[in-house]
Amino acid sequence: MEIDEDKIDDAVLALLWLTLHDERCAWKGFDWTTTNRLHEKGLICDPANKSKSLVLTDEGLRRSEELFRRLFAR
Repeated sequence: MEIDEDKIDDAVLALLWLTLHDERCAWKGFDWTTTNRLHEKGLICDPANKSKSLVLTDEGLRRSEELFRRLFAR
């Protein structure tokens, strides 16, 4: 099976919106490969740190909410 990593990235970014706290932080809990891709795309700050949270960039925050609403809202 061929996996579309962009779709995985979109789903994870949308789910980060679900755990959002402190305006732009979201709990780490996703695969490192995916969070590294999100970092490379400029959607989150470098995830390789001791913090239990990821920090979304301005673009990441905007896209996270947009994807959450598109994928999970009624």
